[in-house]
Amino acid sequence: MQSRNSKTYELVLTALFTAIIVVMASTPLGFIPLVVINATTLHIPVIIGSLFLGPKKGAFLGGVFGLSSFIKSSIAPAASAFIFSPVAALTMLPHDSVGAALLIVFKSTFIAIVPRILIGVVPYFVYVGIKKAISSDKKAVVGSIINAVVSFILGFGVFAFFNKMISEGVLGMSVSVARVIGIVVGIAAFAGIEYLFMNKDAKALGFITAGIAGAMTNTLLVMGSIYLFYKVPYAELLQIDPDALMAVIAGVISFNGVIEAIVGAVIVYLVGIVLDKIQPAGVYSDKAMKIKAVASDNSAKQAAL
Repeated sequence: MQSRNSKTYELVLTALFTAIIVVMASTPLGFIPLVVINATTLHIPVIIGSLFLGPKKGAFLGGVFGLSSFIKSSIAPAASAFIFSPVAALTMLPHDSVGAALLIVFKSTFIAIVPRILIGVVPYFVYVGIKKAISSDKKAVVGSIINAVVSFILGFGVFAFFNKMISEGVLGMSVSVARVIGIVVGIAAFAGIEYLFMNKDAKALGFITAGIAGAMTNTLLVMGSIYLFYKVPYAELLQIDPDALMAVIAGVISFNGVIEAIVGAVIVYLVGIVLDKIQPAGVYSDKAMKIKAVASDNSAKQAAL
């Protein structure tokens, strides 16, 4: 009965997350326009789904996310639509043979789908790995090291955000002040996460790190694929020299990617600690059934002996 209840819970949660992704993909809540590419919050339900439903259903949710990008870029193509839509790519980019056309289809489909599928896989294994690491005898050392990395990312993200505002003339403060704010936020984040980790709930570190890992998986793979597959057309879109594209992509990763990672970390943690009370993260019914089956076989063997 417990297994059946778990299956029902997972089906309901999968349907819920799928619906959330579809709604977010259809509204400004899912995509934040940033000049020539859309920053997204759609990775968040995919990450949470990965943690509580397992990597298979997480991959499915990631596929829904990727398909939504595919459809959105095909139906309402922007200047950068060729990145995520082979339909738009075939109309926007030159191709003089069937082979060239198929290559374009592969590139755009890969960027739209594969990185998003991995958003539903990577966070699960990151969470499980960290959970195992902090369950060891070296919990304090391992946890503090991971916390230091996470806090650095959070602090750097705050600095990058303020620095971007300064460079655009929105804020009148100096870069040095922004750097100090970033350092203070990083230290405060380290202290807060360390307190949760040591005194409250060690899983907090796992949720926060999984949120960051999922968001950065999306950003790194998408931007990396753009550079690998569409270096020249993307540089032309930005009206820059192709040799300067790497610096631009690095800027997107250090700003957009880190900001998305921070948002993802906070929301995944807040939602995760609530759902974890209903069903623990990192455990799903298929896995539980396999473990139960193995335990039964071992019991039978011991009884025979």
